[in-house]
Amino acid sequence: MRLTIFWAICIVLPTTFPAFAPERIDLVRVDKSERRLHLIGAGKLLRRYSIALGGDPVGQKGREGDERTPEGRYILDWRNPGSVAYKSIHISYPNAAQVEAANAAGIDPGGNIMIHGQPNGFGWSGWLLQLVDWTDGCIGVTDSDMDEIWTMVPDGTPIEIEP
Repeated sequence: MRLTIFWAICIVLPTTFPAFAPERIDLVRVDKSERRLHLIGAGKLLRRYSIALGGDPVGQKGREGDERTPEGRYILDWRNPGSVAYKSIHISYPNAAQVEAANAAGIDPGGNIMIHGQPNGFGWSGWLLQLVDWTDGCIGVTDSDMDEIWTMVPDGTPIEIEP
């Protein structure tokens, strides 16, 4: 009897399973005022994360050291698995116009702006650090959120950072 049930189950179950297809992310949108990062795919909100920003987050980044997170449309162009924070994905700030404006003003526009996890060794405090703006102008998430973003967001994905 047991053998008959086993074979009946084997006949009913498919012999091949559909391959897992991860959701495709077409856009990352950051709302600085709400401290939220959204992953968008096919025009739909797929994931939402709480974020921390630079220590002086209001307004557009203008120069190195101002602790502001840039605003505008950029590209997530490369990643660093061994950064000083738990994984990081680079935002293509500054763009050519921002470099030109900074040069004309005689200032350094800054750069090396990333989406990243917690400082290495502080992953345990992720929930606490997310309560304040602690980065130098980057977008900080918890390490577990960074793992998900890292997996879902390919290089070349556009990012829109809104005030």
